[in-house]
Amino acid sequence: MCRSSKMKVDWWDDLCQNRCMKFRVQGYRHGDYLIQNVPEYIPLWDEIVDTLHAVDDEKVIEYFLAHEEGRSKSVSPTINTLLKREFVERGWHAESYIFAEEEYQGGKGLFRLDFAKDKVSIEVAFNHGNDAPWNLLKPTLASELNHVRKAIQTNIGVIITATDAMKEAGGFDNAVGSYEKYINFLRPMGMLLTAPLVLIGLEPFETFYIEHETIGTKKIGHPRRINLTEKNDCQSELRI
Repeated sequence: MCRSSKMKVDWWDDLCQNRCMKFRVQGYRHGDYLIQNVPEYIPLWDEIVDTLHAVDDEKVIEYFLAHEEGRSKSVSPTINTLLKREFVERGWHAESYIFAEEEYQGGKGLFRLDFAKDKVSIEVAFNHGNDAPWNLLKPTLASELNHVRKAIQTNIGVIITATDAMKEAGGFDNAVGSYEKYINFLRPMGMLLTAPLVLIGLEPFETFYIEHETIGTKKIGHPRRINLTEKNDCQSELRI
């Protein structure tokens, strides 16, 4: 049984049991403390934790096999889709524009948040590491006053990304920005990042990992299950 989202997560790691999503938490400008302790934010944090717990191993495997196997290199598109489904079911607004003026609502979503609800914004960041500074800045733009008319006004930003270990186990491209890389960007960008942030790093799944197969010039991912009953230094592996 997963740990209840009503309980505060550990400073570094949420180690729920069974096959729920594990993740690390790093706060910036006390974002981790605020989101878990200020009454208006606590229900939103509970929903974030519940959403992450809902995206368990079996849901990821089932969706990947049904929609992504033979097409995708990693579980990134699968996790993105499942997170969106869970957040929207909980009343989060997907693809929310930061600014109300039309000239800032076009293009490729440059000034758009992945999710927003009340005073919290969320970015799911599985894109290139070079995009990490912009992903960090968007929640700040959403939280601060601006000369451009705002479409949304938040107070705290949440960045969900993959740890280095998840990148490897999940078959992610090497160029994807990791949780560790985002943490590394906080210091040099400190003068620009004025809003509280919460960085969430997704950990590898317990029951499977992604193995790559090269077909022509393309790498295709296949999930391989870890037999937990024989888990040791040389883990037994079963092809799904």
